[in-house]
Amino acid sequence: MTLIKSISGIRGTIGGYPGEGLNPIDIIKFTTAFVTLRRQKCGNKPLKIVVGRDGRISGASVSKIVCGTLQMCGVNVIDVKLSTTPTVELAVTYHNADGGIILTASHNPAEWNALKLLNENGEFISAEEGESLLKISDTEVFAFSPIDQLGSYQCDHQAIERHVGAILELPYVNKDAIEEKEFTVVFDSINSTGGMAIPVLLKELGVENFFGINEEPDGQFAHNPEPLPEHLSAIKEAVVKHHADVGFVVDPDVDRLAIVCEDGSLFGEEYTIVSIADYILSQKQGNTVSNLSSSMALKEVTEKHGGSYAASAVGEVNVVELMKKTNAVIGGEGNGGVILPELHYGRDALLGIALFLSQLAEEEVSVSGLRKRYPNYVISKNRITLDKNTDIDTLLKHVISSFDPGDIDTTDGVKIIFDEGWVHLRKSNTEPIIRVYAEAEDKEGADRLANQILSLIKKE
Repeated sequence: MTLIKSISGIRGTIGGYPGEGLNPIDIIKFTTAFVTLRRQKCGNKPLKIVVGRDGRISGASVSKIVCGTLQMCGVNVIDVKLSTTPTVELAVTYHNADGGIILTASHNPAEWNALKLLNENGEFISAEEGESLLKISDTEVFAFSPIDQLGSYQCDHQAIERHVGAILELPYVNKDAIEEKEFTVVFDSINSTGGMAIPVLLKELGVENFFGINEEPDGQFAHNPEPLPEHLSAIKEAVVKHHADVGFVVDPDVDRLAIVCEDGSLFGEEYTIVSIADYILSQKQGNTVSNLSSSMALKEVTEKHGGSYAASAVGEVNVVELMKKTNAVIGGEGNGGVILPELHYGRDALLGIALFLSQLAEEEVSVSGLRKRYPNYVISKNRITLDKNTDIDTLLKHVISSFDPGDIDTTDGVKIIFDEGWVHLRKSNTEPIIRVYAEAEDKEGADRLANQILSLIKKE
């Protein structure tokens, strides 16, 4: 059993003893700590918190515990039930709520679940708030409400429809052009809530010919839910079988988007944000942000349109913070996450689908043809496992000392800039490993850069 408490929330495998897995005791403790944190920000007024979940098998049970705990704390609960992460984020602001809790372990396998926490703006809580939350949780000094101050409970069954409606109101979404093209679309929603939300979106966009695989949101994941190439053979075959124009793949909570070309090849998850940013910047000049482990192709596209690019530490909350500082018009992460401030500051795969279909319709080009317009960079992802007694910080300092300081970025771990690409090293907070990502113009170049750094580490 595994339980990981971090500044971004609590996640773990279902079951086990308290403190060793995600179970009712820890769920109650963490939920109550979140209420305490929100009261510190919002005062003693009656709190209102939105709750939603993905399609995991454990989701209904975890939701009952969370909603019941919130009510026992005097919180008024709005339950959007089966939903998507971006839908819950938008529901927080729609209901003028004081926060939100999303029950999803994102791309983790079925035995995992998590509580992801939102502030009153429908955005993930900050690192500082997360640290405070962990301290509150550790004290276990919680106060519950008397009978006459219990919170209320109500369901919101229209959250997905409102979310889709907000997307269609964006000036960049060209429903007429999409409808005119009569696209055939295939999607893989990995047996979670994308199977509910994507059909609603496609119908509203005027797409009549679409086919879903792994569509039933029953949590029985048909494959590993992370949308990586090795997990996507079924949709690649389905796109070819149905002579589809495009295929879309989302993760269980629908904030990551991978794209499949009409010939069954992969567009590349790194290029979701690259392509969509190119489309947005063609209509609105401005800046962009992604994280340090994302492709440098976004920088090239941004500068082509006269904007400036900036890279944040890894993590959505860090991307959002830098987007606000730089007034970025669009941002995201190389894992297929698209963030458009005009809708909300959160990764949104439904938004990504609408924008990509609009781009495809207006450009009058195939998906594979669109992909050829962008720099063909390749990222090599590696990891090195170290002895548990290894001083990783000292090891990283040695790496830094081996290169010119002007080529080093220590915003998040260590990123080394080469003429032909980059290497990014990040240590894990939960196990003795260093993740080593490298990017170059081809796989051989990326592997060569990665192996150069791996060899340097192993010598120590």
